[in-house]
Amino acid sequence: MLLILLLLLAGSALAQAQPPACRYDDIPALRQDYQDWSTTLLDTSFMLNPDYAPPDLVPASAAGLSGDYQVRALMVDDLRALVEAAAAAGNPLALQSAYRSYSYQERTFAYWVDHGGYQQALRTSARAGHSEHQLGTTLDFRSAGGPPPWDLEDWAATPAGRWLMENGWRYGFIMSYPRGKEAESCYDYEPWHYRYVGRATAREIQQSGLTPRSWFWKHNASGRGSEKSR
Repeated sequence: MLLILLLLLAGSALAQAQPPACRYDDIPALRQDYQDWSTTLLDTSFMLNPDYAPPDLVPASAAGLSGDYQVRALMVDDLRALVEAAAAAGNPLALQSAYRSYSYQERTFAYWVDHGGYQQALRTSARAGHSEHQLGTTLDFRSAGGPPPWDLEDWAATPAGRWLMENGWRYGFIMSYPRGKEAESCYDYEPWHYRYVGRATAREIQQSGLTPRSWFWKHNASGRGSEKSR
């Protein structure tokens, strides 16, 4: 009964032009089929099922990246193009994180709770089910040969971080949690956290001037279908 009420409230709220204020709920995402990868809205309220695991995960090495990471096969071509372009510009990229299962995210969130307390963890890490990493299309980048990006004052101020911020959308990647938009995105600024949505959708989000969360909200409310190609 509670779940039905939450879904009704979510459907009513989606009729609004702007997303609601950030709050902590566990409402099933309205679009979480595997083909909805480019438009699934996840935040501190909407979540994926615990057993959500993309069926087409492949090693990130297919895109020329090292490390024990997995990504969805559908993003490999654009990820490879991004990595090659960054390297050609003298700003080689590496991965810090990629696909995370529900159980992996449980451990990740618990780590940050132990590290800085529960309230800080809520601002800087997603609870299990709420993480975009579970989609298999979200990556945490770092500079090749560099430290974890959160160990720096602002990774976007580094050559690689700045290049990615300016060019990532051209290859289908958007920064989920931009600076100064914490009240809209529901999380602290993370200049290393990029979600692949395909080139057409990334261009549309870039041109809209909206945060990804606000754009997904409007997109879900409009009832438009998910992107099937780049």
